[in-house]
Amino acid sequence: MARRCELTGKAVQTGNSVSHANNKTRRRFLPNLSEVSLVSDALGQKVHLRITAHALRSVEHRGGIDAFLLKARDVELSARARRLKRTIAKKVAAAQPAAS
Repeated sequence: MARRCELTGKAVQTGNSVSHANNKTRRRFLPNLSEVSLVSDALGQKVHLRITAHALRSVEHRGGIDAFLLKARDVELSARARRLKRTIAKKVAAAQPAAS
């Protein structure tokens, strides 16, 4: 499984560990990934995603997974998240004419 956030695309970065003697050795900076279950209001069900702590804060700030996905660019999203975004967009579009 790739170490990549499904919502923001944040992935592993590389750099140097620098000792006190200024010796440099290669190292990896891993993203803070966690498995979360977010509730989609449009779908009425839980959605399981592997996202970073930063992405979770962004989802909460934007008002939920539905609002986050509808605003997000497709380039940053994983294939699963893009599929979920299309499903949510269809549900929201179907609910719009009924509300008017």
